[in-house]
Amino acid sequence: MEIYQLEILRELGTLGSVTAVAESLRVTPSAVSQQITALQREFRAPLTRREGRTLVLTEAGHALARAGTGVIEALAAAAGAVEAFEQEPAGIVRVCGFHSASQAIFGALLAELRGAASPPALRLADEDVSQDDFPLLTANYDLVLAHRLEHSPPWPASGLRVIRLAQEPLDIALPAEHPLAERSSLTPADVAGEPWVTSRAGYSPDDLLGAIAAVADRPVNVVHRINDYGSVASIVATGDAIGMVPRYTVGSALQGLVLRPLSGVNATRTIDLLTRPETLHRRSVQTTVQALRTAMARLVQAGEARK
Repeated sequence: MEIYQLEILRELGTLGSVTAVAESLRVTPSAVSQQITALQREFRAPLTRREGRTLVLTEAGHALARAGTGVIEALAAAAGAVEAFEQEPAGIVRVCGFHSASQAIFGALLAELRGAASPPALRLADEDVSQDDFPLLTANYDLVLAHRLEHSPPWPASGLRVIRLAQEPLDIALPAEHPLAERSSLTPADVAGEPWVTSRAGYSPDDLLGAIAAVADRPVNVVHRINDYGSVASIVATGDAIGMVPRYTVGSALQGLVLRPLSGVNATRTIDLLTRPETLHRRSVQTTVQALRTAMARLVQAGEARK
């Protein structure tokens, strides 16, 4: 049994197809299939089965993948111990974030690391995905900035480490001259009858809009569906619709708008770092995590000061 075979088996369980595993590991699908076949020879119980044209793990395969995660982590810990002994950073750290967080925090992250004695070499990227797809990104990035509504299902517990960075309210965004701007807070009944600009389905603003409609017991009028908060702000500023925007990662960038908290609905999302367990053994990743913690804390502090 090879460690590489266990890594392939784990990736198959996470990503769901041989093609996706091949793309993640930058090898051919044929090479992935060959390694799975070689691993299967060592076990009587089938590790995989066919669902249509897709190869998926059996219960035995999932069991081996879970056990293999511990082996992978142990080897990473051993490598990390050597790295710590030699006092050398691991080098490149790949970080991705969803759009609003990356716009607000990537610059601050780079500024934080600039003062480090041996700063990691960051490779930054943004990914606009729905909540269910954030854990999959850990196959391609060392650290994944992700968001999740507090009342939504938790992140998967297996093969994933979650580091909480912040709890961020989503506020109602209004043009300054809107009648509701005179109020200090708003309820679902106050805003349900307004025209709305919200996100596509599967993203936080649209999920919260569904909760607003349920609490107010009336349908809401969605005029525009746009994921980019800059575009949302420009529409709200015209008075054509109202929207919801995150207080810390977006609120500071809005001009000519007012933000009002929403009561009666839990309009709070968590901002988390997702990573593989073995990744956290690298000193360069640990340094990056601490810098992200500091940058986010300053962002939250500035957001609260503006209230």
